[in-house]
Amino acid sequence: MALNSSRLAAAAPSLDASTLVERQRAYFETRATLPLEWRRAQLQALDRAARKYEAEILAALKSDLSKSPEEAFFTEVGSIYGEIKSALKNVKAWMKPRRGSAPLVIQPARAYQYADPLGVTLIISPWNYPYQLSIAPLIGALAAGCTAVLKPSELSPATSRVLARMLSEAFPPEIVSVAEGGVEVSRALLAERWDLIFFTGGTQVGRVVAEAAAKHLTPTILELGGKSPCIIDRSADLEVTARRIAWGKYVNAGQTCIAPDYVLIPPELKGRFIELVQRAVQSFYGATARASGDYGRIISDRHFERISALAADGKIAFGGERDAPSRYFAPTVITDAPVSSPLMQEEIFGPLLPLVDCPSIDDAIRFVRSRPKPLALYTFARDSAVNERVLTETSSGGAVTNDVCVHFAAEGLPFGGVGESGLGGYHGQASFDAFSHKKSVVKRPFALDLKLRYPPYEGKLEFLKRFM
Repeated sequence: MALNSSRLAAAAPSLDASTLVERQRAYFETRATLPLEWRRAQLQALDRAARKYEAEILAALKSDLSKSPEEAFFTEVGSIYGEIKSALKNVKAWMKPRRGSAPLVIQPARAYQYADPLGVTLIISPWNYPYQLSIAPLIGALAAGCTAVLKPSELSPATSRVLARMLSEAFPPEIVSVAEGGVEVSRALLAERWDLIFFTGGTQVGRVVAEAAAKHLTPTILELGGKSPCIIDRSADLEVTARRIAWGKYVNAGQTCIAPDYVLIPPELKGRFIELVQRAVQSFYGATARASGDYGRIISDRHFERISALAADGKIAFGGERDAPSRYFAPTVITDAPVSSPLMQEEIFGPLLPLVDCPSIDDAIRFVRSRPKPLALYTFARDSAVNERVLTETSSGGAVTNDVCVHFAAEGLPFGGVGESGLGGYHGQASFDAFSHKKSVVKRPFALDLKLRYPPYEGKLEFLKRFM
């Protein structure tokens, strides 16, 4: 969501946010969403719709971001099928009350944790992976027994239109609705009282969402961003490291929240690393990425201009070619950028890879710790002790050793940020948990109603200490 964007889609004039919420709340209060059968039916409907609209989704992603069908399937469409399959397989187990421990002082008793659906939820999705980051949270909402209103980004209008058609066909509006439009639609939705707001986007707008949610004490899941570092140790396999970083950086033209944002590298390795990244880029996209069907484009003129300005903060080691009319910006490596420059202070969200001289792992750890906690961190070393030290002595939303971005695909792990990079997590069971309230329940019989806990307490202290 881009609240300050000058490129806004027209608001849907018929949107009545209050009526939308009231309709879903009335349906939720019927308790129809509680049974396992309802949840499975919704997930199955979503799976059928996704498969029916697959070709249109791929075409929309090509229109919005110039994504090839292969990249779009690999990074967006295919992962959704996996998430739905996992939810259908496991939702019964996720719904079961989880046993806890009941201490001796309250015996006889049994302790449980129940998962109650939170209720009517709002999902605000971004433009960079506009399909995947819309549907993945929705899977969690439906599995947990919630209803949902989805607000797709106006900056990816083709995908937004397909989502609106697909979901309106698959679900009645009291279960799932799509609210298309620009900033005025977002504001209208945020003014309502929700039971959960799930937002994916930038940190600045995340603060706006959190402020709106605070007015109603609404819980939030905030999937934000930040500057995700790569730390390269002298023991790393530099060729594999360069190839993996280049892939993670330049997929979707760098417009990925967990893309490598900058590289901390020993100075004597820098020249060779630049050569290897350039070689990897040529193997991916050919002599010029502009002619490749596998290389994307920048989402908007405003973002293109922002990336062009950031590129001026250092020396271009290779790349830098650009074309404003088509919003093409070549894969680029930059050196000698001042650490105080916007390139090194702002999340890049584009195909610029700055390199920072870092003589030792101690220096790299200090550099990372001096900055806001990133959404992801990547450490490269053959020496596993080095990688383990980096993982232990830094804080980040997620981390990968000797690769980039792949933790997003690990369905069994929660994905999310920490500090300024986000709040809460999702994927797999974590998605179910994100849309559920964990209700503590203790079950006791009428038998053995010990008078020890009742007043008068005089003379009972020593005996009570035995139970604690």
